[in-house]
Amino acid sequence: MRFVFLNPVAEFGGGEQSLISWMKAVTEAFPQAEIVLIVPALGPLADRARAGGVRVEVLPIPDAIAELGDSTARGGRLSALAGLLSRVLIALPAAWKYAFQFRAILAKMAPDIIHSNGIKSHLALWLASTGRGRSGSDGPPIFWHIHDFIGQRPLVAKALGIMAWGVRAAVAVSEAVASDARAVAPQLPIRVIHNVVDLNRFSPGPVDGNWLDQQAGFPPAIPGTIRVVLVATYARWKGQDVFLKAAAKVLQQSQSFPIWFYIVGGPIYKTAGSQFSRDELQSLATQLGVHASVGFVAYQNRTNDVYRSADIVVHASTLPEPFGLTIVESMACGRATIVSQAGGAAELFTDGHDAVGTRPGDVGSLASAIIRLAGDSPLRERIGENARKSVEAKFNPQCLPEKVSKLYDPLWKSGLTDGTNRRTE
Repeated sequence: MRFVFLNPVAEFGGGEQSLISWMKAVTEAFPQAEIVLIVPALGPLADRARAGGVRVEVLPIPDAIAELGDSTARGGRLSALAGLLSRVLIALPAAWKYAFQFRAILAKMAPDIIHSNGIKSHLALWLASTGRGRSGSDGPPIFWHIHDFIGQRPLVAKALGIMAWGVRAAVAVSEAVASDARAVAPQLPIRVIHNVVDLNRFSPGPVDGNWLDQQAGFPPAIPGTIRVVLVATYARWKGQDVFLKAAAKVLQQSQSFPIWFYIVGGPIYKTAGSQFSRDELQSLATQLGVHASVGFVAYQNRTNDVYRSADIVVHASTLPEPFGLTIVESMACGRATIVSQAGGAAELFTDGHDAVGTRPGDVGSLASAIIRLAGDSPLRERIGENARKSVEAKFNPQCLPEKVSKLYDPLWKSGLTDGTNRRTE
């Protein structure tokens, strides 16, 4: 049995962490299966996958395709549409060449199941499948893993609504994402399976906060310094600007304790206009007068130690979060976590019990929550303890192999695959 997974980026974000957990669960559910991952380039994702015994194949995505997206269509409706159409026309030759290469790789691999882990992977797979019998009943079953609110992206939504006819089923990471996807593709069977978190790696534990200070270029902290951390890619909707503005309010309103702020992460996508640059965020910090109290740290493989170094972890997304893996990771580490309470993120916690909710994009609400937690150590400890218990109960990876098995098993039992690629090596 051979599973082929597709991912549109080589870097490592929440969707990629979810993919690593999913492939591990597939390995446990189907011990004799071969797992193959196709990525556009070598990088952090490939390294993690190989460390887990996954075979990695590289198929570069042409820049003309990688840079397409609704976020490139800015301005008025007509000018935006014209701009996007011009990009599509430019991308067509590269797209068809890429589709031919992709089709050849899939034919050589002869997968039993294809599992696509991102919107651009869905598109690439559709291009490779069109007219070649690689989807629907003529080829291996295709599954989508849906990590995003596709209905919020009109052009993407229309395209995926058409492409979904060739897909066997989809996995949504939250009820919010599933509801959105059902409106776009009502014909597509969708099952909600929440992401999980490695409870051994992400666990409470002592870490010297000076480590994080050094990564940020800060001088040694004075005793009692409160560390407030945001961990996210630089996608604009992740709210780094809201975090910086809230930091300015906190520093203006509270002088009773020393407090430092950290933005951990970096850019991940190529789509024009979809993300901040570090220079842009540093410039905003300077304009707000908080540059001396804000540290910028590149993405860290040791994200568990980042959380453990923090007194407060902030999730500041300005749009509804499809899931919010950093929220669950922080909670698993027993940290007091502030959550932008919308979308899938609102499904992860109980406000005031195992995390603190704020209104998305509300600088004042976020600043008040930070001040409240920063000034109350027993409250931080209580929320952190409750958070760990909640994650152990709801996002435990030990439960994922059974869910994976229930998703894929009916294909073998009902004969929906031809069985020619089953392997026992």
